Amino acid sequence: MKESTANQQIARAAGTVMIAIFLGQITGLVRGVIVAHTFGASPELDAFFAANRVSETLFLLVAGGALGSAFIPTFTGLLARHEKESAWRLAASIANAVTLTLSLLALLVAFFAPQVVRYALAPGLSEDPLLFDLTISLLRIQLISAVLFGLGGLFVGILNAHQIFLVPALTPAVYQLGIIFGALFLSPSMGIYGLAWGVVIGAVFYLLIQIPSLTKLPNFSLLTSRFSLGLHDSNVIQVLTLMGPRLLGVAIVQLNFWVNTWLASQMVSGSVTGLYYGFSLMLMAQAVIAQSAAIAVMPTFSTQHALGQQDEMRASLAATLRAVILLALPASLGLILLRQPIISLLYQRGEFDEYAVQIVAWALLWYAAGMVAHSIMEILTRAFYAQHDTKTPVLIGAAAMGLNILFSLLFIKLFEALGWMPHGGLALANSLATTLEAIALFLVMQKRLRGIEGNYILRGAIPSAVAALGMSAAIYGWLTLGCHLSAWILAPVGVMIGGGAYIALLWFLRVPELQYMLNGVLRRLKKG
Repeated sequence: MKESTANQQIARAAGTVMIAIFLGQITGLVRGVIVAHTFGASPELDAFFAANRVSETLFLLVAGGALGSAFIPTFTGLLARHEKESAWRLAASIANAVTLTLSLLALLVAFFAPQVVRYALAPGLSEDPLLFDLTISLLRIQLISAVLFGLGGLFVGILNAHQIFLVPALTPAVYQLGIIFGALFLSPSMGIYGLAWGVVIGAVFYLLIQIPSLTKLPNFSLLTSRFSLGLHDSNVIQVLTLMGPRLLGVAIVQLNFWVNTWLASQMVSGSVTGLYYGFSLMLMAQAVIAQSAAIAVMPTFSTQHALGQQDEMRASLAATLRAVILLALPASLGLILLRQPIISLLYQRGEFDEYAVQIVAWALLWYAAGMVAHSIMEILTRAFYAQHDTKTPVLIGAAAMGLNILFSLLFIKLFEALGWMPHGGLALANSLATTLEAIALFLVMQKRLRGIEGNYILRGAIPSAVAALGMSAAIYGWLTLGCHLSAWILAPVGVMIGGGAYIALLWFLRVPELQYMLNGVLRRLKKG
């Protein structure tokens, strides 16, 4: 695969995924608005988010660990070498293993749910017997979704390996639709339980939307031909071997989230919800920018590695990092400056009052500071996984998450001493640890690939930083002039002013990526 062809393929795929993920994030925003209006920053919603952490952890440990770092590179490599039957036998074995493992773990966690909540998840919620029982019930309901997500995650990997990105990228949107259904139609009669069943319904949608595309693939029948774990298959053994270190890495990351929930549950009511909404808002922007590029570039990286095309992989990685920085930097600064009017515009209604806005805005401030690092790390980890290296990201991630926990404890004390809301310290700890992790990953990959065209990346990052500073000045001026205006005016006008200023400055600085995007739009218009 030639360098230019590979980069064009990545760009096309990333554009497709970006549109679909953007739709998913919009759907997620609608979900957030509805849930915030219905439940505010209540203790019941704290219980829901704490319970959701368990099913999410199970999915990420088993399915996420296998699919993201081990299955996709191995499956794609087999397809690139035209070993299609071996690839599909591998997919069938992993599907069986993931479903069986998640089902057994879900049953085990459901049985020990009281102990999980009291000692590991949210001891602060255990002090209220009613809230404690509620968290246990919500946890058990949502465990069903972990099994469905596991199988659905495998389908995403299979479709992506076949360069099919649109339908898998739409899965988050249909998942959000399930939660919206639960909030609108089940919660009026079932309360917070309706939201939990909405998660299960969303997981069903997540799985089913992929079936039509999957059945059209050649050799699909091999996926359901027989039940086997394939423990004598060398490809299965390779996936399990690669999966081991990645499982440890995911466990460490999830441990950090559990620690955050554990600490926040002992803070003022609404702190767990504040962290969830703050991180989700940062993640919405990061998903559109970085996750779309990471999903699109993973099969290309895997193919380049399988075919020994190191120079092409270096060029693809550098181009992707430069493009991600170009978008992530202004998004980070924009969220920091416009956080309060954006949150007020989105959520402040019904049970979600001014105090809840302050809690979420404080968390978003510190989470948004680490958005560039989160975005860079998203791309770099895919490069390691494509090289069948799951150990290096895990070792670096383990050190970073250890620092994260240490930073969390230190920043909580610091914020309390300054009279600041302490849950912001948890968000700052996450951003600082992620920044250090991204730097370490970059340095290791740079050495491995004998450079990542650092000067090329820097030539893109410097004008992006200059334009982002100019954009920030424009937004700050607008907020100063419009300080007495409604959030319904402040937020959208601020976004337009900031976006317009950034694009204008990029044009003035002659950043080539902007010209590429404009030419692409013009070509599409001419074709239309």
